[in-house]
Amino acid sequence: MNPLLKQPLADNSHFIPFPDIKDEHYAPALDAGIARTKENLIKIAAAPATFKDIVEGIEFHKEDLERVSLVFFNLLSAHTNEKMQALAKEYSPKLAELANDLLLNPEIFARVKEVYEKRESLGLVGEQKPLLEKLYKAFRRNGANLSATEKDKLREIDKRLSVITQEFSDNVLKATNDYVLFVTNEAALAELPAGSLEEAKAVATEKGRPEAWAFTLQAPSFIPFMQFCNDASLRKELWLAVMSKGMKAPYDNRSLVKEIASLRHRRAALLGYETHAHFVLEERMADKPERVKSFLEELLTHSRPAAEKDLEELRVSRARTKAEGDLSPWDVAYFSEKLRREKYNLSQEELRPYFQLENVIEGVFEHARRLYGIKFKERKDIPVYHPDVRAFEVNDAATNALVGYFYADFFPRASKKGGAWMTNFLEQGTWGSPQGPQLCRPHVSIVCNFTKPTASQPSLLTLDEVRTTFHEFGHALHSLLTDCKYASLSGTNVFWDFVELPSQMMENWVNEQEALALFAKHYQTGEVIPASLVEKIRNSSNFQAGWMSMRQISFGFLDLAWHSQDPADVEDIEAFERAQTGRTMFFPPVAGTSSSAAFSHIFAGGYSAGYYSYKWAEVLDADAFEFFKEKGIFSPEVAQAFKSHVLSKGGTEHPMELYKKFRGREPDPKALLRRDGLIE
Repeated sequence: MNPLLKQPLADNSHFIPFPDIKDEHYAPALDAGIARTKENLIKIAAAPATFKDIVEGIEFHKEDLERVSLVFFNLLSAHTNEKMQALAKEYSPKLAELANDLLLNPEIFARVKEVYEKRESLGLVGEQKPLLEKLYKAFRRNGANLSATEKDKLREIDKRLSVITQEFSDNVLKATNDYVLFVTNEAALAELPAGSLEEAKAVATEKGRPEAWAFTLQAPSFIPFMQFCNDASLRKELWLAVMSKGMKAPYDNRSLVKEIASLRHRRAALLGYETHAHFVLEERMADKPERVKSFLEELLTHSRPAAEKDLEELRVSRARTKAEGDLSPWDVAYFSEKLRREKYNLSQEELRPYFQLENVIEGVFEHARRLYGIKFKERKDIPVYHPDVRAFEVNDAATNALVGYFYADFFPRASKKGGAWMTNFLEQGTWGSPQGPQLCRPHVSIVCNFTKPTASQPSLLTLDEVRTTFHEFGHALHSLLTDCKYASLSGTNVFWDFVELPSQMMENWVNEQEALALFAKHYQTGEVIPASLVEKIRNSSNFQAGWMSMRQISFGFLDLAWHSQDPADVEDIEAFERAQTGRTMFFPPVAGTSSSAAFSHIFAGGYSAGYYSYKWAEVLDADAFEFFKEKGIFSPEVAQAFKSHVLSKGGTEHPMELYKKFRGREPDPKALLRRDGLIE
């Protein structure tokens, strides 16, 4: 039997039988889920206008499909192949069409509206009112009030967007996997870490070039190369490959960028919004494009002068090496690493031995225990989708009550997208079982791309990778500790400029001696990281803060530019980028390069008109961590307040109200500037 069509397990574990799932199982399971969903929509359209029949009916109407979709689309990112990519192109428009079958159904909307208009007399309690409000707004924001002709136009736009955003993502992955730089000049690699060289040699050997070292566009490969390769021409070659990703046939995304942005603009106009950004930001803390722009402008005011000082410091440092010419963009990482060592007597490689992946994992688990009272136990019997994936049961440390299940997938492979992310295989909330509806605990996964262990040493992380682990684990805690009845309100189902608060706040502990002492131990000697090294980490935490801030601000402006105007007149995306981000640039433009062509966050992810939210959440997390610093970084009082008012609440209340309940006031925008050393 198709494992994706089996009844959910009766024991509330809901484990996914990954080893039994074959590519040929997806289409029948998706078809069955779509058919069942359509049957449920017919029933809802004929049901009486009650909260249970309509609002809860819609909440649960596509449960069978949701289970299959979560498995398929999560593995499409984490463990894909050409068959799955072809299926995604086939089914993405079908699923977009199905969503519109609900949101554009006049009979169903009439019933939702009837329930909404009598909401004050229904005696709604707890999450019922926010669920109803979210549902009504979803109909209104997705065309329920349009004419039949306009609804047809909306369907066509949504169907096309579902296809081309997936095509954009596929192109980025294929372009990443397609490129290899073979280096035979060993002297150029003399400064690279031994682990990076060992991995590069293994990749080259695997590709039939045992005499060379192979470097790819995967982050664990290209980042150390850019930091430590002493040959500027080779650095330039790899930098150009990174920055031209999505700019060349057969994986050219330039026309897709323009089409995606144009269709989003047309969609927003059809729904009565000035631009796509106006549409998106209606459901964000920032509220409107003008506020996002002023927020980025304020950051720009403080960050640009600091970034100019950062680069001038690099130029002076570079000049001491007698390097010819001026500083180029492919020089920044290399000379930054040298300057970091020079200023702080600290290098990423000096820290690596203290950050064995296994210890870092135990470290984040210990943080979760101290802060939130939960414990993690590895379970070898839980099915996983790849041998590299590890599974854990999560329980309350005091009562042993089940909190959820946690999957960790740390290493790169050709079947996995680059970057790092958190996702759910089962969201916390009410799900069906043979015994009827059950309030289920979540199945949460983090996916990363860290350097694999080699024959001679375990996986050793850079400080940045440790921060990434804490970041994604913060997202995981948001899903694991949620306590909601309805899945659509649980966990990370919050405004996008609030969703990064739990993740970015977790990164703060990485700079603290008390926190690092829990897990940062030398992989050979067991020595706890010395206080002198931690002091260097703290002192260097604001190293090039202006430059790093400008990078995020630039992406924020670029995203806003694509989505806060009509892009129909854009002919050349390179020229458009230069015009929109000129004030955030520090080097002359390089022909044939573009950020937009591989900007998956906004063209294939959920961050369109929302990239600013990373900096927005930094304000929140800097302010929130100041509270921890005041009371103690493992303060039970502050941790319980954060758990009760933020992590457990999901999207059941407006995020600003949740934040004020936690902090006792609105966030202080100056907290981020203080943390980054940009103001006193």
